[in-house]
Amino acid sequence: MTKAFSPSCDRNQQPILDQLSVYFKHSHQVLEIGSGTGQHAVFFAKHLPHLLWNTSDMLDYHGSIQAWMEDANLSNLVAPITFHFGKNDWPELDIDAVFTANTTHIMQRDEAKLMMETIVSQLKSGGVFCQYGPMNVNGKYTSEGNRDFDHHLQQSGCGGIRDVEELVEWAAGMTLIEQIPMPANNFLLVWKVL
Repeated sequence: MTKAFSPSCDRNQQPILDQLSVYFKHSHQVLEIGSGTGQHAVFFAKHLPHLLWNTSDMLDYHGSIQAWMEDANLSNLVAPITFHFGKNDWPELDIDAVFTANTTHIMQRDEAKLMMETIVSQLKSGGVFCQYGPMNVNGKYTSEGNRDFDHHLQQSGCGGIRDVEELVEWAAGMTLIEQIPMPANNFLLVWKVL
């Protein structure tokens, strides 16, 4: 198994960790949606030892996730499960937190909508969802770079950058408690099931 490496994961993991340390402080078990290379899972599990960190992604990514996990040898990191909205059932885990990074703009619109609706229906009261990535605000791009990136995404067959207001609409039953500006024109949205 070969460890894939994402430079953007390497750059953004510390700023994200700074926020997860606050918002996952009282959480116990996290499901990461779209674990990708596995870098984030290893980094966050190492620095948040009170959490049981469950990885998930499409099968193609499992090899890299497992390679990162084997090198890290962390007892609070769980092997990846195959999970794709619309294709797999929500995993039978007793989770009280969900994390995803740079997935919402890759998903098609209906998949992103389904993700928000499913998390609302599956997270129990008090559960926290932290969602990282580029977002539009009030129908507008937050930078020219994001505009160019969105055009590239859509030309590549991805769903594109979603608007925060659109996500709020889809997440009825879950409250957006923080919208935190992050490096490189990204946000961390912190949602809570009340």
